[in-house]
Amino acid sequence: MILSDLLDAPVRAASGDLLGYVVDVRLVLDGPLDGGILVTPRVHGLLVSPRTGTSFLGYERTDVRSPALLARWLRWRHRGTFLVRWSDVAAVGGDVTLAQDYRRWSPTFPETVHQHPTT
Repeated sequence: MILSDLLDAPVRAASGDLLGYVVDVRLVLDGPLDGGILVTPRVHGLLVSPRTGTSFLGYERTDVRSPALLARWLRWRHRGTFLVRWSDVAAVGGDVTLAQDYRRWSPTFPETVHQHPTT
């Protein structure tokens, strides 16, 4: 599967109810990043927006506030957006189907994610 195939895909609950559309894919890097070691990214989860298939353009991050008018408009447009972990995805085809007991998580990053280690 190509990650871009997930973007704009309809997301459904196990019952078949439409929950929204995939607007972004969150990846994580496991393992050390120092010493020139290449680390393979893995899918952590999907951002699901109930209203639109367009991207947040990075404005879901808690520290991105400028330009203010654009940030406010994108946050309003994506209200109700949530992160669902990849482990809660039951099936991927034309649609993404979530597990019966999936959990909704906040789409924002914790502030500590943006901090770079000091050397």
